Amino acid sequence: MDNLNNELTKIEDMKTEEFAPESKSSEFYDYKTPKGFKTKYKRKGKIFSYIVVGLICSVVGGAASTAASLYLLPKSNFFKSTPLYQSVAQNTNAQNFNASPMSSFKGSLSVADIAKKVGPAVVGVSVKSSSQRNMFSAPTEQEGMGSGIIINEDGYILTNYHVINGADVVSVIFNNNQEVPAKIINYDSSLDLAVIQVTKKVKMPAVAELGSSKDMQVGDPVVAIGNPLGKELLGSVTTGVISSLNREISVGDTKQTLLQTDAAINPGNSGGALVNSLGQVIGINSAKIGGDGVEGIGFAIPIDIVKPKIDSLLKPILKLGISAREITPDMANQYQIPQGVYVIGVQEFSAAEKSGLQVGDVILKFDGKSVKSVDDINKIKSEHKAGDEVKLDIYRNGKNSTLKLKLIE
Repeated sequence: MDNLNNELTKIEDMKTEEFAPESKSSEFYDYKTPKGFKTKYKRKGKIFSYIVVGLICSVVGGAASTAASLYLLPKSNFFKSTPLYQSVAQNTNAQNFNASPMSSFKGSLSVADIAKKVGPAVVGVSVKSSSQRNMFSAPTEQEGMGSGIIINEDGYILTNYHVINGADVVSVIFNNNQEVPAKIINYDSSLDLAVIQVTKKVKMPAVAELGSSKDMQVGDPVVAIGNPLGKELLGSVTTGVISSLNREISVGDTKQTLLQTDAAINPGNSGGALVNSLGQVIGINSAKIGGDGVEGIGFAIPIDIVKPKIDSLLKPILKLGISAREITPDMANQYQIPQGVYVIGVQEFSAAEKSGLQVGDVILKFDGKSVKSVDDINKIKSEHKAGDEVKLDIYRNGKNSTLKLKLIE
């Protein structure tokens, strides 16, 4: 078991139950870089150029954080045969749409009026985190910058999961440049959504009005509001149109159905608002495609996908207090242990410690359901509330046993 423990406790492989800064491998390569949208990758004697499908969170300094993972796809004939290229080259759900005039919605506003209405409800989300390349290197501090949307007077803010993923410290910057502390409330990594809350008692400058993405047509005008490239360009406004509806895009190993727009979106815009001509939020800006000869291909999560999730995202996430990772089939065979979730660390005074969970335990079942990954545990955990008691089936030192754990916020 010592060899197993050494292998599983490598810093770069660690995955925590709360934030799970997991490296999500794309169809081709996963590469983390803090800046730049072009690179070259040498493979078998050939050099390929790459187009980047980027999660648009701006990295302020240091090495790349998990909040700035960029997914690289070959810019070559090979790339043209991939599902991503095909989905961008043609509508996934091919239909004939008529472009709508600027006044397609009764009561349409000018861009200036939209900026006045929605701008104060779009904030900067500043994050700080630390990381190590390996257990022997010194930790380095990184700062990232994204955007968020105020959704109620209590200071709850909607943003992207990849903006806050792995963050140790979170703060919110209002459009008047006032910066206040915030905390992560909950997230849904599969949808790239998260909710944070301002922890200082301040009056919200505005609350965004959420519209309906299903009412949009290709050609409808939209406005993107966010914080491209950091604090200096807080509250930037760009305009464009809906380029496509129901665009299926693979980001890592997750497939999402997104709105496509040609409104300028850049690093730092993640979590910002895509707004219709009525000044209603119809999408959460999330990703873009960049590279030589590529312009105006941005993506937003449709607000109709977001709205049903908001109530659950407003509930604080329940914390076990562990660091853990999955046992792959190869590891299970090599070390003659069952597949499950291997506990790397247990936080002092946490729910996990109080339950008797120990480093080296393998969680086999959580609340009576088999688990093989941290995501499995988080999914089951999201169905509970604080105070619920769940049963843990674990494997320890060659024997199976059962623990009881009380969930806490």
